Amino acid sequence: MTEAPATNVTDRLVAAAQTLLARKGIRATTVSEVAEEAGVSRAWLYRHFPDKSALLGAAIVRLADRMSAAARAEVDAVGSFAEQLATGVRIGRGAYDDPGTLLMRLRQTEPEEFAACAGAGVSGMVPELAGFWLPYVRAAAARGEIHPGHDPAEAAEWLARVLISLCTVPGDTFDPDDPVAVSRHLRRYVLPGLRVDPNA
Repeated sequence: MTEAPATNVTDRLVAAAQTLLARKGIRATTVSEVAEEAGVSRAWLYRHFPDKSALLGAAIVRLADRMSAAARAEVDAVGSFAEQLATGVRIGRGAYDDPGTLLMRLRQTEPEEFAACAGAGVSGMVPELAGFWLPYVRAAAARGEIHPGHDPAEAAEWLARVLISLCTVPGDTFDPDDPVAVSRHLRRYVLPGLRVDPNA
């Protein structure tokens, strides 16, 4: 087997993992099969991913990230920061809960394996999602919707962590699929945290 250039191998491995996830699911997909599908050795695969959960987690995150351009267009189409955040929750729920998606099938048929792999992938998801929200945080501060004393990068990362939780972790008092409940939760709890002076 010939080794791929290091600049391309991560993308090839993640693409191969996505193909096998669609074909076989999480449990039945092996590291060896992903390496073979990508045209690299197992040793080369392990240079990029420490284990199966990290590899499949990256594939799960990449599947969710396919929505990024469309998501930005949707978020850009609404006016206030509160509406943008609510739109983000709706989009995030769709990434995981649309019945027609591979992600939903995996989550329903292999919930424990999905949770383990998605958890491994979240380490990459937080910086990417924070990068997505950073320009919106800056714009909200410029419009006076949040306190200008917040460090935009820090606030964007906090938002990323909050939104991942709202989109993926069930609870007893909050329905992430109810737009009214989402807006109320954001206005009561999330936005007040960004409106106060962080240095007070």
